[in-house]
Amino acid sequence: MKKVLFAGVALTFAMMSGSAWADITIATAGPMTGQYAAFGAQMKGGAEQAVDDINKKGGVLGQKLKLEVGDDACDPKQAVAVANQFAGEGVVFVAGHFCSGSSIPASAVYADENIIQISPASTNPKFTDERPGPGIFRVCGRDDQQGVVAAKFLMDHFKDKKIAFINDKTAYGKGLADATQQNYEKLGGKPALVESYTAGEKDYTALVSKLKQNNVDVLYVGGYHTEAGLIKRQMVQQGMKTVLVSGDALVTDEYWAITGDAGEGTLMTFSPDPRKNPEAKPVVDELLAAGKSTEGYALYTYAAIQIWAQAVNTAGKTDFDPVVKALNSGDFKTVLGELKFNDHGDVTLPGYVMYKWHDGKYDYYTD
Repeated sequence: MKKVLFAGVALTFAMMSGSAWADITIATAGPMTGQYAAFGAQMKGGAEQAVDDINKKGGVLGQKLKLEVGDDACDPKQAVAVANQFAGEGVVFVAGHFCSGSSIPASAVYADENIIQISPASTNPKFTDERPGPGIFRVCGRDDQQGVVAAKFLMDHFKDKKIAFINDKTAYGKGLADATQQNYEKLGGKPALVESYTAGEKDYTALVSKLKQNNVDVLYVGGYHTEAGLIKRQMVQQGMKTVLVSGDALVTDEYWAITGDAGEGTLMTFSPDPRKNPEAKPVVDELLAAGKSTEGYALYTYAAIQIWAQAVNTAGKTDFDPVVKALNSGDFKTVLGELKFNDHGDVTLPGYVMYKWHDGKYDYYTD
């Protein structure tokens, strides 16, 4: 009887011990496949590096992190399915998603399931302004901030030029174009043309011809690099010298791969390059050594995981409420620099700056 009792106690202890020291499952989610897969690769590489680095230092609360990767292909329905899958797998934190059109519907699932979400890339204001719960955050800027910078730049540099605004009708693209256009008009600007286009097409000849007929000097594009690259290339093929201006979705080498030399002089807004931060150098070196991308949102995903890990260590547990409390009150040291969150879940970081594509690379715009 004593042996049976002892065995039962031992089994119970083993189960408790195993539970206590099980891996902590976190995740990243974005377009791992499809036309925006370049951004998914950025996020996946940044997340993997963050998990590796944290685990090498002993993990979080003495436990190792296990990373799950979800592919939403920037499709809202698929994003919700990924979010539900994560919930079923016991994920406690998600560094994602990429597209605002995915992050917004997925956030409802995470709020219901008490899963913390920190998006590295979703810039639509609604993501945090209308968040369904207190555990929704982002480490990137917002379209309304981006629009202010872009509009001022357009007025300062192209005041007497014909400027057209187009968007791809997505939550990200339309939100960005609308924010920029509204701020441009507040400054006294009058758009020469406002149009929308359908993402995923290969031939934008009709749109480009319309731009040419209206003698458009500057084209502001609210959309992703794939379509923006095709439109820019097709404008050049029609003999147009129109300057293309856009936002953070052009921060990928794939843009130049699509345009070739036609992309010369393209302008875009993005946050100050985190790769230039001294704190980021060791991570950048490790990513490069592993053959992974350091551009775009790789370091933003890395930072999202850094922040969550620091908040968990402050809270002393992975439970939702104490970690959210730590996120709301903490100051975090990251590869992006030191930051904190405001009451909406938005991050306090330096604003957007203008970049210019030149000779296949992008860097800060200089007059």
